[in-house]
Amino acid sequence: MQSDMDEFDEAFDALLDDSWGDPAGAAAADLEKVWRTAAEQGWCGLGRAGAAGALLRAARSLGRRACPLPLADTYVAATVLAGKPRLVAAIEAGGIRPVVVGDEAGFHTVEAARAATHVLRLGEAAAVLARVVSREERPGVAVPAWSRVTCDEGDPVVRVPLTAQARERAHSLLRLFLAARALAAAEHTHELALEHARTRHQFGRPIGSFGAVQQRTASAHIDVTAGAHLVAEAVRRLEDDEPWELSAELAVAHAQETVAGVQLAAHHTFGAVGFFEEHPAPWLFRRAHADLARIGSFPGAPVSDRLLAGQPLPPLDRDPEVTAFRAELRALFAELDAAGHAVQPFVDDPRVVRALADRGCYGLTWPPEQGGKGAGAATQAALMEEVGYGRIASYVALNAVMFLGNAILEHGTPEQQARHLPVIREGRLKFCLGYSEPETGSDLASLRTRAVRDGGEWVINGQKTWTTRANASEWIWLATRTHPDASLRHKGLTVFLLPLDTPGITLQEHRSLAGEVSCSVFLDDVRVPDSARVGGVDDGWRVITTALAGERVSMGAVTGSLHRQLDDLLAVLRAEPALAGAPGSAHRARLTALAARLQGARLLVRAAVEAAAAGSGSRLEAPMAGVLGGELAEELGETALRILGPQAALAPGTDGAHAGGAFSHGLLISLKYVIGGGTNDVLRGVIARTLGLPR
Repeated sequence: MQSDMDEFDEAFDALLDDSWGDPAGAAAADLEKVWRTAAEQGWCGLGRAGAAGALLRAARSLGRRACPLPLADTYVAATVLAGKPRLVAAIEAGGIRPVVVGDEAGFHTVEAARAATHVLRLGEAAAVLARVVSREERPGVAVPAWSRVTCDEGDPVVRVPLTAQARERAHSLLRLFLAARALAAAEHTHELALEHARTRHQFGRPIGSFGAVQQRTASAHIDVTAGAHLVAEAVRRLEDDEPWELSAELAVAHAQETVAGVQLAAHHTFGAVGFFEEHPAPWLFRRAHADLARIGSFPGAPVSDRLLAGQPLPPLDRDPEVTAFRAELRALFAELDAAGHAVQPFVDDPRVVRALADRGCYGLTWPPEQGGKGAGAATQAALMEEVGYGRIASYVALNAVMFLGNAILEHGTPEQQARHLPVIREGRLKFCLGYSEPETGSDLASLRTRAVRDGGEWVINGQKTWTTRANASEWIWLATRTHPDASLRHKGLTVFLLPLDTPGITLQEHRSLAGEVSCSVFLDDVRVPDSARVGGVDDGWRVITTALAGERVSMGAVTGSLHRQLDDLLAVLRAEPALAGAPGSAHRARLTALAARLQGARLLVRAAVEAAAAGSGSRLEAPMAGVLGGELAEELGETALRILGPQAALAPGTDGAHAGGAFSHGLLISLKYVIGGGTNDVLRGVIARTLGLPR
């Protein structure tokens, strides 16, 4: 399948190489030549073949070349005129070269009119194909220029009935095509800016080493990657004959929200280099903004209107077994009457833990010989998402699996596995992570807590801080420095798992903004046996990396909880529609943008899970999902307060609080998501360096 797509890309790129060239080809474009060549090679026959995937892949190639070849118009024309085979054949052969307009206003800003022979107007009840009588170019952002076109609709080539559904589907496809092409233009500008940041020197060093460049480059990469996943998901659903229009509108909304920012970030990195027309960037800038401007020419129901009408965000599962597993979980949570009651699930519910343990949910992906079910990562991710969405109080037990169990499974001794894995499978291991220190937060390799060997024991001295739930834990997963040379950083760390009641350990509690208790953990001459060590001496970074890999899957709980918050907000607005405002209001626009970003975050989490399962490490996908999800949490909470007013700011348990206080709690805990596990600034730095920017 991938090889077929690669061959398609190569063939279409070769066509553009010969007939268009690079993005600057827009200045002296012979669009008619490109159109005729595309027809000769069969690219204008995608509509009859129903090859929407090929169409959207072509959109990406066109966007990267700043070429406005209207392949989507030929696709739509072939589908709308399917009952007129001679006309469809003429479109495929390039004898009829149609451009599509949605309404009368569309005749004033027609793309590719210079090369078009006909206009297809999609009216409310009929589609009219008419010959172009005259063209008047209207210079502006778009290159080649748009045109004002007149047609002889009094003597049309053909008029065919058009249902409202067919018109809506055609508009959705045209909008998706324009969004995909704009996104591709921005993506290519971003890639060129990345290369520029690697090689351009200012003040004696590469500009890619500047913090500001790294931060905006990482943000742009998150946006283009999430956008690409949204487009791909819409195409997949269309090709699989699943409901696809909402997925398409989510992709469109995301492009409208992010593409201009990606372009701006790239041009900021280029400086004056990207401002002059010898460079591809100005032509890509024009193409992206021209396509964004024309999306509104083909109106459709906004995402917010669809959601407020009761349509849910599209599910992402591809495996029927995973879908069935989700249904089982929801039935279980309903049976336990557990879903939604724990707005602040800081303590696990013993009933839920026992029920999930009985069904083998703690250790789903472990091999059967270790008491697991051998399930795939997608099943584990579904569990985390459902727990997050349902606000199910089982976070400690599940995190024991994700953060400790997998690491013990891979690095622990047989004795450690025999002791700890059964307890984790039963959901009974109460633990905390001993990572952060007063001077070491996101930079874990700089930790100072020392462990010194003394015969068969280790003596540990130091301090851990922001240690969540240490007050309610029995064990601490402790990262220490065991090599005296601190400059070794990652190479001198060792991990221990030890009881918190070990002599020499004292706790000081701190209450977080969201009401969760974390602790400072003081370790004074704490003696532990060597049997408490997990993994090799000075090899703790590998153990920590395995433990942190669980975070990729557990992020599903975060996006699941955000999904629930959005659904709670929609439920309030359905009950009190005046709060959302009229169609087209600012509140509805904000809902659309939030939903698109949330769906993008969910897709990034899925990509991180798939990359980790494939062994590629998800070095990009995981931090991108973390950044997007973390910032979305604060934005969602703030939006709920803005739309709903003071009642959304009331605490859980307060009379009159919207959604049981979920919005106030969500806002207060949102800050945890941008600092826990490494701040978003640090994660953006990780993304930038993974993209090849220097330290």
